[in-house]
Amino acid sequence: MRSWWCAGLVRALCLLLATLALWALQTTPGLAEEAAGAPHLDGGELGLLWGVPFAGILLCIALMPLLAPQFWHHNFGKISAFWAACVLLPFVIEFGFSLTLYELVHLMLLEYVPFILLLFALFTVAGGVRVTGALRGTSGVNTAMLALGTLLASIMGTTGAAMLLIRPMIRANVWRQRKTHVFVFFIFLVANIGGSLTPLGDPPLFLGFLKGVDFFWPTEHLMLPMLLVAIPLLVIFYLLDSFLLRSEPKQEAPAKIASDEARFGIEGRVNLLLLLAIVGAVLMSGVWKSEVEIVVYHVELALQDIVRDLLLIGIALLSLKLTAGESRKANGFSWFPILEVAKLFAGIFITIFPVIAMLRAGESGALGGIVALVTQEGGLPNNPAYFWITGALSSFLDNAPTYLVFFNTAGGDPQLLMGSEVATLTAISAGAVFMGANTYIGNAPNFMVRSIVEEQGIKMPSFFHYMGWSALFLLPLFAVVTLVFF
Repeated sequence: MRSWWCAGLVRALCLLLATLALWALQTTPGLAEEAAGAPHLDGGELGLLWGVPFAGILLCIALMPLLAPQFWHHNFGKISAFWAACVLLPFVIEFGFSLTLYELVHLMLLEYVPFILLLFALFTVAGGVRVTGALRGTSGVNTAMLALGTLLASIMGTTGAAMLLIRPMIRANVWRQRKTHVFVFFIFLVANIGGSLTPLGDPPLFLGFLKGVDFFWPTEHLMLPMLLVAIPLLVIFYLLDSFLLRSEPKQEAPAKIASDEARFGIEGRVNLLLLLAIVGAVLMSGVWKSEVEIVVYHVELALQDIVRDLLLIGIALLSLKLTAGESRKANGFSWFPILEVAKLFAGIFITIFPVIAMLRAGESGALGGIVALVTQEGGLPNNPAYFWITGALSSFLDNAPTYLVFFNTAGGDPQLLMGSEVATLTAISAGAVFMGANTYIGNAPNFMVRSIVEEQGIKMPSFFHYMGWSALFLLPLFAVVTLVFF
């Protein structure tokens, strides 16, 4: 059944891309012509009530797994669709079908479809890599795996690194009773903090690269802030894990671990090459600037982005073809986590667009007070405010558009932001990447890691309980980053 779901998802995405391409070819006179007469949404016209559906879906994600776990497990897709409808239907009534269709097409083709295709490809390919042998979850092994994942996150992206290492981490700690903290720190470090050193690490930095920020700018300017957060987190984790390990009830290692003691290896190694292919496809779309564009209902689709998305689908299908089904089964692989993310984030993306529009309206919008906080008297940037406000919004909104909002608020000139206002760009970038770790929805890998861990029978903190962990361990370190760098 789960394989059928996956095949259906792939077919639906392929059909969507093909249909839109054919529609565009039939309805657009010239592929390179610029879209004209596109409907325009003025975020200054939107009141705070337009943010209610977004707050509603967040509250459902936070509370329903606690209050009605069975109902939520079987109906989260319908609940996501309900809140999306609570935005789209009133939007049609208030602003008309044309503007609603434009916003939906723009949202799906330029944001949601590329987002979910990249996650799907990384999830599928990384899920085909199986580490065999005895990895026993001692404090030293766990800390080393977290450090490795933190390093890999900037090379293959936070999603790729998280999907590659989460299952070995689960197997290494299967014998332990007290292990929830392992996966909380995994989300902190591998799914977020580690992705801050290259545009491949996290979507906000990739958007900055597309806007003209140098490829190695994050490596140069975010290295020290990242180390200031990551090293203390690793030390704290080691001490906490050592304490909890000493308090573990005395027990023998499971027979499976003992029998695997002799040999260490990696199954599905072809997927490591496919992970590099994913990185290459994403990097290609940022470097190659084609003049060919396909216009779908006023939305311009660049040829390089279409090629990237088709390559991602092809790489995922190739991984399914080349990886033995027995290996995936032994790896504990299933399609539920990516399906959960796809359904919930479809609702989040749709309900979030009025909130982003209000932010883009600047001080004239309903959220103008937030935007005004990042500017001091005389027009100088308030860098601590840029760090904390970008971070706070990235904890609950999609961190990529939030980054763009404040990138443009700071002037939007990459040369200026990399020059005299480098501290401002550093604050925006660090806030968007680091503080995605504050909540489960701050970054897509967070939700996927939680789903995979819970699928293996390990209890994870609730939405608000997780925020308690992040408040305790992350916010003090972010305060130190503010004092040292901003």
